[in-house]
Amino acid sequence: MNFIAFIILTTLLVEYGLNLYADRLNLGRLKKDPPPSLTGLYAPETYARSQDYLRSTTHFEWIHSSVNLILLIGFWFAGGFGFLDGWIRARHLSPTLAGLLFIAVLALLKALANLPFSAYATFVIEEKFGFNKTSGVTFLMDRVKAFLLAPVIGGPLLAGILLFFEFAGAAAWLYCWAAVALFLLLLQYVAPAWIMPLFNRFSPIEPGELKTAILSYASDIGFPLQNVFVMDGSKRSGKSNAFFTGFGRHRRIVLFDTLIQQTSVRELVGVLAHEMGHFKKHHITISLFIGIVHMGVLFFLLSLFISYRGLFDAFFVSQPSTYAGLVFFSLLYTPVELFLGIFIQMFSRRNEFVADQFAAETTRDPEALASALKKLAAGNLSNLSPHPFYVFLNDSHPPLESRLKALAVLPAGGS
Repeated sequence: MNFIAFIILTTLLVEYGLNLYADRLNLGRLKKDPPPSLTGLYAPETYARSQDYLRSTTHFEWIHSSVNLILLIGFWFAGGFGFLDGWIRARHLSPTLAGLLFIAVLALLKALANLPFSAYATFVIEEKFGFNKTSGVTFLMDRVKAFLLAPVIGGPLLAGILLFFEFAGAAAWLYCWAAVALFLLLLQYVAPAWIMPLFNRFSPIEPGELKTAILSYASDIGFPLQNVFVMDGSKRSGKSNAFFTGFGRHRRIVLFDTLIQQTSVRELVGVLAHEMGHFKKHHITISLFIGIVHMGVLFFLLSLFISYRGLFDAFFVSQPSTYAGLVFFSLLYTPVELFLGIFIQMFSRRNEFVADQFAAETTRDPEALASALKKLAAGNLSNLSPHPFYVFLNDSHPPLESRLKALAVLPAGGS
């Protein structure tokens, strides 16, 4: 094992250990009763059920992540990367086709390894707690669609990256950066109109009290909005949510049909005000910009290591190649990704507070948003007492109690 292999293996184990430690701290925060400020949010039996749900999902994730780590390390030290590279070289393909095949085989192996876990999570855990609405046909078709979309969308981009690094010399990372940045921008327009409808039905909200209230609010804050879409989230799960996606005329605010069923018009306006707040405060644009800068850093570092002999020795591959270097660097990049991920999560949690505040101020009805957040938490069996370290490491949204405190709607004496 050379030094590069030692760094990668150590990082994988540290990341695994950190997540395990955070999960254990999170489970250790479970108590018989909810936080005093959130008493009454759950019925006693539902609160106990939310804790059982957290335990079940956490224990399942331990098994899933452990198996994934064991399979990766086993494949690595059994010489799997070298064997696959040798098998592909024997096909005498062009470097680009060889690279596409190499990465496709690895992606397929990973997908097959994850398939039973995905099925168990859907049809056993989510079913047990009353969330699963996914049929076997829907589950299978989702995977088939994703499998077919991957080469259609990702194939040309990956081929371009391989070609640039193969033939563009020292400036390859700049060309790759530009290509990926353009791809990310294009995806903001293409995904809402062409990709997402392949998996869910998006229907314009029907005329009535809710649509009138939403369009009236959007007009009040100067938010150009032609329509709001309802997504058939109940096709797969009983959980509720809302989100904002896209740019320009393909911009969409989407409500799950389950959310509409569970909340009042007043509460839904509060939820949508929060989503519009993300747009008005430029959170989506800033996040996209951060993502593009992140890709630039990644490609620059990749250009330094993609042909480094020690990287290939670490994975027992005798002949360097652009495609193998791309895969191996992604593992070497793990500590940088972990470090950046923590800051991105912090930025996201800060944005959630800002969007909450925007909704409270512009609707002049913070209680409506607070009530909707409570219903979302209760309906999704959310953990009301997450450990701060778990939140720091994993969560893109602040804990419910923190959000309610920021909205200043907690009852007197709240913790």
